[in-house]
Order: sequence, then structure tokens, then C-alpha cells
Amino acid sequence: MLFPSMLRTSGDWFADFEQLYDRMDELLGGRSGVSSIRAVGRAGAFPALNVGNSPDAVEIYAFAPGIDPKSIDVSVDKGLLAISGERQGEDGKSSSGKSGEERTAYANERFSGRFHRVVALSEDADPARVEATYRNGVLKIVVPKRESSKPRQIQISSGS
Repeated sequence: MLFPSMLRTSGDWFADFEQLYDRMDELLGGRSGVSSIRAVGRAGAFPALNVGNSPDAVEIYAFAPGIDPKSIDVSVDKGLLAISGERQGEDGKSSSGKSGEERTAYANERFSGRFHRVVALSEDADPARVEATYRNGVLKIVVPKRESSKPRQIQISSGS
């Protein structure tokens, strides 16, 4: 039999379809890169992201060691926060660059080249007040929430 695993089912059709979707997605080159706060990212995507939500802000941590902060671009457009840039290789070139001497790498696990990640922001995020800082290889982006979306206590007056 050519594909015996395809004839076996786990009994959980939803899990089987999810696995099929993941394999097709992998075969076709991965997802579009648009993520939401609830389901961020793909395995192996660079930079790795942590996205959190507090009562006051949405916080995004991008783990991008070895990158010059001047080569990172953070932008917000139509509710999408985009992080892009380029990480230089060991020889100071991007993955597409050519060096003067030929070298053979037997293992190259460190990402180099251009990258682009996108996170969909919630409707209560205020894109006009985004702050970004880069320290020790971690890009921290804070998107405060709109004051109108925060809970507030209403004072009750007496009817007299």
C-alpha cells in the first residue's frame, strides 16, 4: 500500500482535517503571516513573538537578537501591526548577499535575511499611541488601549 496512514482514521474527524490542513499549508509555503492576538504565528517564524493582553495595553515581544534596531521597521495600518527588517549573516551579508570567498556551511541554524511579521490588533487598541523599545535582543511593543474601552465606575446619584 502506498499511503497506509491515509486509510487509518483516529475516529476524530476534526483532528484528521486539522492535520490535513496543516500538511497542505506546509506544502504550499505556510500561512500568509497575518496573525491575531488569539493565535499568533507559525513554528520557526522569525522573530518569535509573545503577545499578551492586559487591562491597559496589548504587549508584543519580538525575540530578535543580533539585529541593529535601526534596521527594524514597526508600522500600524488598518488594525495590523507589522514588524519587518533584515538580519545580517555571520559575514555581515544577508542570506542573499555574496561574499568574496566561497564557504561551505555544514550547519546553519541561525536565521539571516529579510523578515516580516504581522499581528492583528483588537478593536480597543489605540494605534496612535504605539511605543517600541529594543533592549538585549528583545523588541517590546506596547499598544495602549483606548480610554473609552476601559471599564469605569459609574457614580449613582440620589433622585432627590
